[in-house]
Amino acid sequence: MTDSMAWEPLRRELDRWQAAGRVARFWLRDDDAVEPTQPLDMLLDLTGEHEIPLTLAVIPGLTGEELAARLARETTVAVAVHGWSHTNYGGPAGKKQELGGERPAETVLGELHEGFRLLQRLHPAGFLPMLVPPWNRIDAALIPALPTLGFAALSVYGRAKQDGPVLLLNTHVDIIDWHGTRGGRGEAELVAELVAELRDRFAGSDEPIGVLAHHLVHDAAVWNFLSALFAMTGRHPAVLWSSSSALLKL
Repeated sequence: MTDSMAWEPLRRELDRWQAAGRVARFWLRDDDAVEPTQPLDMLLDLTGEHEIPLTLAVIPGLTGEELAARLARETTVAVAVHGWSHTNYGGPAGKKQELGGERPAETVLGELHEGFRLLQRLHPAGFLPMLVPPWNRIDAALIPALPTLGFAALSVYGRAKQDGPVLLLNTHVDIIDWHGTRGGRGEAELVAELVAELRDRFAGSDEPIGVLAHHLVHDAAVWNFLSALFAMTGRHPAVLWSSSSALLKL
């Protein structure tokens, strides 16, 4: 169940956008896809019901033909490269990071190149040349080499910084409580974050608002939140849920 009152701030903000004749762009990214699972089916069913384009960040080193066969019949799902094996090389005292400075750059870039080619082969129709670093972290020194591997875009977390060698399409609202229950965050807190992002865009930023999900750890709170979010925004004239390829113009 959802608390209808918790959603009123978002409804009021969207109505303000509508009154001003403006449309906010949203996009959805879900991380850590590897194989067909019941949670993935639930996500695909939910996004399909509300016609929400979905970008799946797939872990190349752990996936294969089964996921490719499952996604082959999905026409609104894009597949991005989620690192290589989602392995933490950050060390016990550092932040979790696979694409970091703990290993030689040629090793990391070699894995990314292999992952790019693998997912491009497995998902010929839905493949998107975008890198989604595990834990949203990548050594800045690696970024200039991404175009040579075929990557046209990068997606991490937080407000995008411009003038890089690749396009940026970031996420801004993470619906999982990673430091607490590891389930869904509270509705009121998430709605407040969405409203804050919308107000920032209304004031002048044209960056699309990215919602970040992780289907493998969704609990009832997450599914209820996504259902309510899609129901409200999917039919609101001030919201356009866009595919990552359309936003990147790829």
